[in-house]
Amino acid sequence: MIIPMYQSEMTHPSIRGRVTGLVQFMLGIGALAAAWISYGVDIGFAPTNDGQWRTSLGIQVIPAVFLALLIMVFPESPRWLISKGKVEGGLHNLAKLHSNGDENDAWVQAEFSQIQESLAYERENAAKSYMELFKDKSCFRRLLLACALQASVQMTGVSAIQYYSVTIYNRMGISSTDALKYQAISSVLALCGQALCIAFIDRFGRRWPLILGNLGNCVTFIIATIMLAVFPPGATGNAAASWGFIAVTWTYNFCFSSTCGPLSWIIPAEMFDTKTRSKGVSIATMVSFAFNTMIGQVTKPGMETAGWKFYLLFVVSTPAISI
Repeated sequence: MIIPMYQSEMTHPSIRGRVTGLVQFMLGIGALAAAWISYGVDIGFAPTNDGQWRTSLGIQVIPAVFLALLIMVFPESPRWLISKGKVEGGLHNLAKLHSNGDENDAWVQAEFSQIQESLAYERENAAKSYMELFKDKSCFRRLLLACALQASVQMTGVSAIQYYSVTIYNRMGISSTDALKYQAISSVLALCGQALCIAFIDRFGRRWPLILGNLGNCVTFIIATIMLAVFPPGATGNAAASWGFIAVTWTYNFCFSSTCGPLSWIIPAEMFDTKTRSKGVSIATMVSFAFNTMIGQVTKPGMETAGWKFYLLFVVSTPAISI
């Protein structure tokens, strides 16, 4: 919840979309590392060796240490400092971030005045409780859109593929080790897509990239569902079918990562007003991880019992964001 809010309060408006999109880009870097580490320990350790999971979990400590150390030098949000009465500190941080410390810079002074005015309005009109987001029609509409966006993004099936790539690829007769390798390659393509989104999102806007991206997601899942239905799980020796499924999955991952993934963080951070921003973003983020958890729990049994029919869930869900 805090990261997109912190980024939106720290960055210049001209690059705010790109910077907020970094949330998904950094998630992509984490997925990239996780995918290749999973593949590495799979081929480096015997299946019964505890080193497989101990190594994967142990490596996670390394970035956590760097985060714990480096976050101590992060500047506080100017908006937060001003809201707490630390006006001079807020102006100092604002100038340090945007004008190399020049507090008399015209843009810094204009932004400083705007923050003070918006905070004055917020003190009078800010939501005192979460219930106000549901009582006010305008607030509820924003909340509904943000929560629907976060839920729909999870329902595109991205988490299902990330968490259960081995199970899904096995349905096409692809071995577990190869599945990990192909998913690792897919994470590279996803990172490229996220980089493209960050580079161009402030030029093309938010709505049409989201619409077109999800139409692309829908098409790839239709093709993947057909392939899962036509070729029985593990019974085909058709290499072309297996590679076709891999290519479609890679295409989906690139399409999702260049549109829906970053936008699911950018849009909620921008759409709420000062009255509802912190509470609205917190609920939308909670919805995202709630649906993420649900997908993580139902995908494996769904694929094992329903097979390709389970994939229809994502075919139906992907156009929902566009609507």
